[in-house]
Amino acid sequence: AVWKNYYASLWRDAWEVAQYSALNLNRLLEETRLFCDSLFSSTLPVHVLGAVSSQLSTLKTTTCLRLEDGTFYGFEGSSNSCGCCEGSCTHVWNYAQALPYLFPKLQQSMLRAHLANSVENDGFMTFRMPLPLGTKAKPDFHAAADGQMGLVIQAYREWLISGDDEWLKSVWPTVKKLLEFSWKYWDADKDGVMEGMQHNTYDIEFYGPNTMMGSLYLAALRAAQQMAEKLGEKKEAQKYLRLFKKGSRWTDKNLFNGEYYEQKVNPKAHQIWPKHYQELAERHGKDDIFKEWPKWQFGKGCLSDQMIGQWYAQMLDLRYLYKPANVKKALRSIFRYNWKSDLSNHPCFLRIYAVNDEAGLVICTWPKNERPGDAFYFADEVWCGIEYQVASHMIYEGMVKEGLSIAKGVRDRHKGDRRNPWDEFECGHHYARSMASYTLLLALTGFRCSASQKHLRFAPKINQKDFRTFFSTATCWGLYTQKIESESAEFNLELKYGSLDLDVLELPIVSIKGDQLATTLNDKKINAKIRKGKKSIEVLLGSILMKKGQTLRIRLS
Repeated sequence: AVWKNYYASLWRDAWEVAQYSALNLNRLLEETRLFCDSLFSSTLPVHVLGAVSSQLSTLKTTTCLRLEDGTFYGFEGSSNSCGCCEGSCTHVWNYAQALPYLFPKLQQSMLRAHLANSVENDGFMTFRMPLPLGTKAKPDFHAAADGQMGLVIQAYREWLISGDDEWLKSVWPTVKKLLEFSWKYWDADKDGVMEGMQHNTYDIEFYGPNTMMGSLYLAALRAAQQMAEKLGEKKEAQKYLRLFKKGSRWTDKNLFNGEYYEQKVNPKAHQIWPKHYQELAERHGKDDIFKEWPKWQFGKGCLSDQMIGQWYAQMLDLRYLYKPANVKKALRSIFRYNWKSDLSNHPCFLRIYAVNDEAGLVICTWPKNERPGDAFYFADEVWCGIEYQVASHMIYEGMVKEGLSIAKGVRDRHKGDRRNPWDEFECGHHYARSMASYTLLLALTGFRCSASQKHLRFAPKINQKDFRTFFSTATCWGLYTQKIESESAEFNLELKYGSLDLDVLELPIVSIKGDQLATTLNDKKINAKIRKGKKSIEVLLGSILMKKGQTLRIRLS
């Protein structure tokens, strides 16, 4: 089949493109420079700005395209002559956070296309969407537990960013199917724990409970609870919450070993699946050391991805999925065991993405010396996207120094002397997973938004006394600044592009002598009020509409 890219539906030929560019050149240059200047005026570390900005370029590479109707579509990466690993792969794009915050309509289009073309009536989802658009996927291969739960969480994220209740209503029935499919094979006994065989982003299947899949499942349950409550389905919401609590308790009790979360390997985990999927799994064979185990498990290993669902939960304010102390201990263990400031003595027998005196975060280690004979085959590799995921999660949890060290390790490997600064590769160049780097900005700024509640939040982790950052929502982007002194504090929100409906601006707690509030929008007074909480201050603005070029100023003294 042959189909056109979206740009071919806008312009007939290259001459028309040239005409459009010439007529709009000044505006395009002005807006591009404004975006660039705004982003780079942020008081974030240089390597963080490099990580965020360089990986945005992936959106303009051959990894990404728009189909004829405008739907966004992505490969995992790009090979030298074609796209690498097709289908907007759910378990890879699970990590990428740049698109939903900068171009949320495009992110919505990719999710909608998956829901329309990749989901069976029972909720089974094919994790690679076929082309041409409209082709129905065939469930010939395993469903990916991480990618499928990720789409449930992403539906919630897209609603938070857009505030589009009608969109949420339209996708909710299929999103529910995705979640509740878990109860057929992954969590057949409905105890909030995925015991069944789980295909995942390592291109293998994990047998038995583990928190890489489990945390995404719990985050999906929490996200589904929130969506159900919004849509008036209170019984469904309570059901998801009960399941979440049950699974959370079990996991803390049975998988946490005092340092991190392990996998409880169940060699029979595939037997609940239909025969076809059992046969797909059984052909891999058994482990050399743990004779009853199938190949490619991690057991007592320390997996860098073990808290990925909690990463999402921090980003979207879904609260803790497990005991907070356990989450923090697990992250400290990941840094202790998996972070290598020098890889000279680290053996990797598959693909080499970091080498010699370079630093990197290894995907899995076995501190307790119980490595399987056939551990999953990517375990010794270093993947940039996972590094960014773990680094930003550490920052969320207060491990700022550790998180920034991991992020710097990635960027030090991509300075241009050894590797292309704009090409963080994995299975292909310009790999989509590396767009997890945008979460470094979200974590360091404490940015959260809820468009339906007209609510923005900032809680900087660094440079609190004199801080400035770029931010982006579904309708605008601009700069947030704060300056805190002993007797006063000033917070500014400046719109560089678009417009913003805003009722509440949530700010960090400050220690100053006075409690007087003065609020203006472009120097015009606003009758705002303050609501103080334990960890933040909410400035209640009533209902204001900010436009491009306007600045909201809040002064406490």
